[in-house]
Amino acid sequence: MWPLYAAGFTTAFGAHAVAASLGTGLGGAGGSLLTLGLLLALYDGAEVLLKPVFGAVADRVGARPVLLAGLVGFAAASAVYVVADAPAWLWAARLGQGAAASAFSPAASSLVARLNPAARHGRAFGSYGFYKSLGYTLGPLLGGVLVLLGGLWLLFAVTAVLGLAVAGWALLVVPDVPPLPRTRQTVVDLARRLTDRAFLAPTAALAGATAALSVGVGFLPVTGAAAGLGPVATGAAVSVLAATAALVQPRAGRALDAGRLATRTGLLAGLLLAALGLAAPLLPGPLDVVGVLVAAVLVGTGTGLITPLGFAALAASTPEARLGQTMGTAELGRELGDAGGPLLVGAVATVATLDLGYAALAVVLAVGPLVVLARGSRGSRGAAPGASAGPGPVV
Repeated sequence: MWPLYAAGFTTAFGAHAVAASLGTGLGGAGGSLLTLGLLLALYDGAEVLLKPVFGAVADRVGARPVLLAGLVGFAAASAVYVVADAPAWLWAARLGQGAAASAFSPAASSLVARLNPAARHGRAFGSYGFYKSLGYTLGPLLGGVLVLLGGLWLLFAVTAVLGLAVAGWALLVVPDVPPLPRTRQTVVDLARRLTDRAFLAPTAALAGATAALSVGVGFLPVTGAAAGLGPVATGAAVSVLAATAALVQPRAGRALDAGRLATRTGLLAGLLLAALGLAAPLLPGPLDVVGVLVAAVLVGTGTGLITPLGFAALAASTPEARLGQTMGTAELGRELGDAGGPLLVGAVATVATLDLGYAALAVVLAVGPLVVLARGSRGSRGAAPGASAGPGPVV
């Protein structure tokens, strides 16, 4: 499992270490903010388009070959910039990194599910999410240090070595998991499976969690700065958010496996906690560092609850022969949440205020859980005295 955890760290580190360092690493050669924005979008754009494709390929040829090819491709794409050492080649390097991550990320998720029994899926995905969150947390910090020491060249050299090292480790340790026989799947069958509640509910929760995380990382520092907090305090808030999400995920996974936490309960609680975190800056009174940290902890806890439970639910409801396709499509949902959350908050903030932008996303996150809870309450009141209301809907 450890090489799979390292693969999760690699995709997160590669995404955030480079993204956080492009603005400073390019210096005057980077051009306009539009150029910077396009460079940032290349990685995520490649993932949105290609993750479902490579997930389906993993089901057809096996997840291990796709994992290894993706990691080697990630190293090769990084090496393009190392060899060229010219800003113009950043476009090819960044696009190649995103395409390669689109291959090995869903393959790693599929292998996490295939190599663990269903009773350990929560723990396995919790640990996978922890190391992926670690990459998100350490990426900007380590990336900044590397750029300070040797510029973008050194950062891309490190990502190239990291990709090759993890690929070699996986080659030696990860067992070959042959693809399973699959029944013929029509477009109608695929559409029916991807619109089933067993897929949509956890995927929507994962998208919501990613949207809240992205907004917290991007906009909480803006709110803190507007309240007079310095960069150390706002930076600490972002670190607390990421660290909380990382620490909660393994614990949530273990609680799921032990039967102490139900998937439905955890997903609902995670969405409500994330919504409360986004609503924290709306509380009356002056915002201080404690308020920003409370918001960060709530969003991080909600995200940490949802991530392992969502992926465990997807693995439990998917035929093993289609795990790659499911994981790739679910990752697409997360990428859309990653982009959609900041877009929603930013659009509302443009025409109104940032506080109303937070409120808009908080409402979106809270509506689903509140509707489910209201339905459950009506069902309980409508049951005959002494009769069981029956089990709640299963995610």
